[in-house]
Amino acid sequence: MANNIKHTEGSFTLPGESGYEALTLELASKWGADIIRDSDGTVLSDEILNSGYGIYSTICIIRDHNVWAKANQDKLQQTFLMTQPKTADDSFLIFHLMDDFFDQQFRINDSADSMKYWQVYDRTTGKEIKSSFWTYEKEAQNVIISNAIPWHQYTVSFLAYRIWEEISMYNHITNSWDKEHLMQIDPVYPETREYMKKWLDDWCKSHPATTVVRFTSMFYNFVWMWGSNPRNRNLFTDWGSYDFTVSPKMLDDFAEAKGYRLTAEDFINKGAFHVTHMPPVKTQLDYMDYVNQFVVSFGKELVDIVHSHGKKAYVFYDDSWVGVEPYSKRFSSFGFDGLIKCVFSGYEVRLCAGATVPTHELRLHPYLFPVGLGGLPTFSKGGDPTKDASKYWVSTRRALLRTKIDRIGLGGYLHLVQDFPDFTDYIASISDEFRQIKSLHQEGTPKVLPIKVAVLHSWGKLRSWTLSGHFHETYMNDLIHINEALSGLPVNVSYISFDDVKKQELSKYNVIINAGIAGSAWSGGFNWNDQALEEILTKWVHNGGTFIGVNEPSAIEGYDTAFRMASVLGVDKDTVDKICHGKWSYDVTKINGLIPEGASVPMRCKVHLTDGKAKVLLENDGFPVLTVNEFGKGKGIYLSTFETCDKNNRLLFNILMYAAGIDQSSALVTDNAMTECAYFPSDKKLIVINNSDVPQSTKITTDSGVISFDDIAPFDTVIKEL
Repeated sequence: MANNIKHTEGSFTLPGESGYEALTLELASKWGADIIRDSDGTVLSDEILNSGYGIYSTICIIRDHNVWAKANQDKLQQTFLMTQPKTADDSFLIFHLMDDFFDQQFRINDSADSMKYWQVYDRTTGKEIKSSFWTYEKEAQNVIISNAIPWHQYTVSFLAYRIWEEISMYNHITNSWDKEHLMQIDPVYPETREYMKKWLDDWCKSHPATTVVRFTSMFYNFVWMWGSNPRNRNLFTDWGSYDFTVSPKMLDDFAEAKGYRLTAEDFINKGAFHVTHMPPVKTQLDYMDYVNQFVVSFGKELVDIVHSHGKKAYVFYDDSWVGVEPYSKRFSSFGFDGLIKCVFSGYEVRLCAGATVPTHELRLHPYLFPVGLGGLPTFSKGGDPTKDASKYWVSTRRALLRTKIDRIGLGGYLHLVQDFPDFTDYIASISDEFRQIKSLHQEGTPKVLPIKVAVLHSWGKLRSWTLSGHFHETYMNDLIHINEALSGLPVNVSYISFDDVKKQELSKYNVIINAGIAGSAWSGGFNWNDQALEEILTKWVHNGGTFIGVNEPSAIEGYDTAFRMASVLGVDKDTVDKICHGKWSYDVTKINGLIPEGASVPMRCKVHLTDGKAKVLLENDGFPVLTVNEFGKGKGIYLSTFETCDKNNRLLFNILMYAAGIDQSSALVTDNAMTECAYFPSDKKLIVINNSDVPQSTKITTDSGVISFDDIAPFDTVIKEL
C-alpha cells in the first residue's frame, strides 16, 4: 500500500468471467470495483449480472456476425495489397497474387467493380502498365504481363477481402482458441448499416442488465497485414493508417463527394503506403476527412440507439478506431458518454484525458493474457505480471498527477490471475492510489508553471499526444520520448501543424519543439519548402521565443543549410557537401543547475556550429549533442536526440524552465530528479512520487518554506497537506 493512502472503492472496472463467480466477486471487493465487464470470448453469468455491480458489455459492431457475413460476402471489409516486386527476364511475367499473403486473412476480390481499381506498375520506370497489356486468370488467380521489359521490376496492386478480423485473429492465435474465425462486415453498404442497426436494437433489448455498451471502437481497424511466410508474418502495420477502410464503394462515393477519383497507387505509394510517420499528402488528407465524416455520421446513429434504451455508450480507443480521431473537429458529434484508452505510457493517459467526453477511463496493462504483445509470457510460466504492471504504472502515474482521469480497469481473462496472488495485491494497492490521486483532481486542478509548449509536426492537433502506436512500437522516434517526458511535467502542452504556424498567434507560446528524422511527419519533410515557416519562426524566436530542435529538425534537402532553422539553432547537420569545409572549435560551457547528474544526450545526428556563437553544453565523441544559441531576445536549443528516463525527463524540464526564465528553486520542483511532485492549491496538498526502485529523499521549496520528504519507499506515493 502506498504511504498514507487508505483503501477505498469505486472508479474501477473489473473483467468478470462466467464459471469463476467467486473469484470475480472476491476481486471486485479487493480492487474496489464498481463495474464488472465481459471480455472478447467471455460471458457474464446471471450471478454476476445480478450481483449489484454496474455492467459493461463489450460489443464489436463489425464482427460476431458470421451468419450474415457468410450470406453477404461481397460486403466484407477490404484493402489494397501489392505483390512483392518481380524482375522480368523475358517479355512475359506471371504473378500468383496470393503468394505473399496470409490466406487465412485475405481473399482476392476480382469482381468487375474491384478490378477497375487494380493497377500494374513498372517500378523501374515508375509508370503504370495499361490494362490492355496484362490479363487476369480468375481460376489460377494469376496476373500475366505480356509486354514486360526484361530486367525491369513489376508489381500488381489489387483489392482483397479481409476474411479474418485482425484483433480476433491476434486474440485467437495468442490464446490458442479453437473456434470459428470471425469476419468483419463493412457499413459502407446500406444493407450492412440496416443490419447493424437492427442487430444493435435487438441486442440492447436482450441485455437489460447492461448499463454501459462498450463499443470496441467503431468500424475500421488500423492496418495489420500478415504475410504467408512465418519468417516475415508481419508485413505492414500502422496504428494510424486508413488502408483498411477501402472498398470499391467507398472509393466511388469519395469520387462523387470530392470530385476526383483515387487509384490503388494513391494508397500503395510505391509499396511504402502512407505511414503515419510520413508527412500526409492532399489526397490522403481528403480521404481521411471523408472516412471520418462517414464514421462519425453512422456512429452517431448507433450511439443514439444505445441511448434510446437508457444505456450509456463508451468507445474503446484502440482496435477498430480508424475514423474515431478524438481530436478531430467531429469527435464530439458521436455523442459518446466515455472514452476508454489502453495505456502503457504517460502520453497515452494525456491522449485520453484531452478528449471531449464526460468520462475518461484507462485500461491498464498488462492485459490478463497468457502472453503480452511482444510474445513474452505474462500470466503463464516464466511471466512476472506484477513487475510488468509496476513498470507501466510508474509511467502512467506521472501523467495522472497532471490530468484528471475518471476510471481505471483491466481487460482479459480473470481466471489467469489465480496463480499470481502478488499481482492481485499490487492491483489493489494501485487502485487505491489512483482513487486518491483522482480525489485531489476533483477538488481542483494542480498548479502549472507559466510555460506554454507547442509541439510542431505535420499532424498538429489531430494527433495530439500520439505518433503511430504504443511506446514499444515507436520507441526509436525522438518525439515519442519527448511526449512521454512532457506527459508528467507541470507545463501547458499544445500540438500545432505547419499550417497553424502561419495562422495562429505564436506569441502565446514560450517554447516550440520540432523533433524527428529528416523527411518524417514529425520533423516536417516537404513542409519546410514553404519559406514562410522559416520567416515566421525566426521572427518569433528573435522576439523572445525558444525553438527546441531535436535530431533533424526542419531538415530538408536543396537549400544552403540542411536545417532550415540553422540560423536560429546555431548548428547544422554534417552533410557530404560540407565534408571539405572547416569547423568551429568550441569549449564545453556549464550552465549551473541545467543538466542533472546522470542525464545524457546520446548522439544520433552529427552537427557542427554554424558561426561559432552557439554554446556547447554537452558533446559526444567530438560532436556537439546539446547546444544553446542566443538569437535576438530568444534562444535556439538543439539536442542530438532525446531518450526518456527520470534524469532526462528532468533535463527537459530544466531546459523548459531555463527557456521561460523560471528559477527552479522557487518553482515547486523536487531537488531530486528521481522524484516528482504536484501541488493542488485548492486543498493545499502536495503529492510526491518516487519513480525509482530504491528509497529516495527530496526537498521542495513552497510558499510555506522548504518541505523535506525523507526515505520515500521505492515507487511510493506520499501526500502532505501544507
